[in-house]
Amino acid sequence: MYTPPAFAEDDPAIIAAIMRACRLPVLVSAGEAGLEATHLPLLHFPDPAPHGTLVGHLARANRQWHVLRDGAPAMAIFQAHDFYVSPGWYATKRETGRVVPTWNYEAVHLQGAVEIIEDPIRLRDIVTALTDREEAPQPNPWHVDDAPEDFIAAQLKGIVGVVMTVRSVIAKRKLSQNRPSADRAGVIAALAASGRAEEAALMQEREAAADRPGPEPSPRSRG
Repeated sequence: MYTPPAFAEDDPAIIAAIMRACRLPVLVSAGEAGLEATHLPLLHFPDPAPHGTLVGHLARANRQWHVLRDGAPAMAIFQAHDFYVSPGWYATKRETGRVVPTWNYEAVHLQGAVEIIEDPIRLRDIVTALTDREEAPQPNPWHVDDAPEDFIAAQLKGIVGVVMTVRSVIAKRKLSQNRPSADRAGVIAALAASGRAEEAALMQEREAAADRPGPEPSPRSRG
């Protein structure tokens, strides 16, 4: 992912938040037959350090798992907020007219080796963890154990688990950091006025974080 320094993100908490905000990431692999991609929910666990593990599952009928089992390179793509930015929102447009449209967004790309899981006990653990995450907001959460045991066993035969040990992480937050402060303020105001309160708040939060002073330098580092 092309990531100019102004847009690079390395804060683990922010990266984790982007991944949580992405409801349906994409798992991409490259094999002898070409590229394969599947949209699927993925859970991120912090171990092993430094980048952790991604866990999900694929339909057994999905041929992608075969190339993953054979060691094909794989990437998981998480994209959170994204929105168009009109040149008309910039103060610079009124001052010089030297502006063009762009698109702001947050994205995380993770690469690593994938292990294919066919063991029914481990598969059930994966399905349970994914289900519990998504059911948590429900007033009466559904649990895997709510269904008949023979039915769940039959369903598990139709899937395989995927566990990616993450080897590299690239994260990008393109939120107009390369624009003058008056232009950024114009984007925030336009987003708020058009009902995009969440995106406006996202940019305001980044502005506030950028304005916070860093830690005081130690006496040895002064001068």
